[in-house]
Amino acid sequence: MRDDELLLMIPGPTNVPPEVREAMAAPCVYHRGPEFAELIAECVCGLQALFGTSEPVVILSASGTGGMEAAIANLVSSGQHMLVINTGKFGRRMGQIAECYAAEVTWWECRPGEVADPRLLERLLGESHFDAVGLVHSETSTGVQQDLARLGEVTARAGVLTIVDAVSIIGGAPIDMDANGLGAVVGGSQKALMLPPGLSFVALSAEARHRAAESTSPRYYFDLLRALESLEKGQSPYTPAVSLFAGLREALHIIHQQGLPDIFRRHCCLGSACRAGIKSMGLQLLAADERHASDTVTAVRMPEHLDSSELVERIKQNDSILISGGQDELKGKIFRIAHLGSCGIDELALTVSAVAENLAAMGLEVDAEAAAAAARDAYQTLYA
Repeated sequence: MRDDELLLMIPGPTNVPPEVREAMAAPCVYHRGPEFAELIAECVCGLQALFGTSEPVVILSASGTGGMEAAIANLVSSGQHMLVINTGKFGRRMGQIAECYAAEVTWWECRPGEVADPRLLERLLGESHFDAVGLVHSETSTGVQQDLARLGEVTARAGVLTIVDAVSIIGGAPIDMDANGLGAVVGGSQKALMLPPGLSFVALSAEARHRAAESTSPRYYFDLLRALESLEKGQSPYTPAVSLFAGLREALHIIHQQGLPDIFRRHCCLGSACRAGIKSMGLQLLAADERHASDTVTAVRMPEHLDSSELVERIKQNDSILISGGQDELKGKIFRIAHLGSCGIDELALTVSAVAENLAAMGLEVDAEAAAAAARDAYQTLYA
């Protein structure tokens, strides 16, 4: 990093490694030529490992929200019934997109910091008819992580298509789309994949592709079947963000070299280390059950008499580190530290220390050195 750069400890965009930057700075290749066909094939192969699927993965030149809209536009038709598990801002966004396509949305409202109980999901699917279930694997706004394997197995047994927003966790935790019977999984570039924003990824099961062929919802740019047809020719249907594809190939190469088991372990250990540092300050996590705390972002309750927006600004100005505050109804009430992508324990310990130092300046009795040490000790114990 250059001296004038902020250390990004937010849930996205994340820090981009030098090798990825260099790859994106290379001359563009023609998106209808053989070089791009080779490029997109390598990217799809690397993404399949992250999604845990043998199915092709569509790469869209769009944000994660674009990928989510594509999934819903192709899989949910007007008048169909969709159960949306709302664990925060992005769960809510998924349901709002479905409503834009005239779906009949039933909201399962979880309180901030809570996740869905698979047993309750099984009961709900047994009592009412749903064509699809939508959920966010790692809810960026609240720092909670769903039990994707169990929820997917429940919906698969019930014969209901599952649509998963995995934007903030793909590449940071295991996803086994095929084994867990997931219908569609959506990812994004600017999180654990260490790229700038601009690409989204959508994997569809065979059943989801059949559903897409029957869907009556309008779509043009986001027609996933058209994208899959183009993919067979080594192309995208419309002009892609070629430089981002080049960066994606390099990021996937880095991930392959490090090995997925080690990367997933590192993210899990960083999450535990962050929580250890936070709890050493006497602060409370937003996650109601730490077993469901996200591996990629930690949400922390701010002391009632303090405003997290002030904390975020102080850390930015004093330490050149960017963390996140709360969103919507949680604005000012929580702060969030992300620990994903190229992040390591040094960056995390530095951030935990900065949080403690600035909280102390705001009048809270905390020990920055002890907080950083707690984070490092937890990480070394788990990652050793």
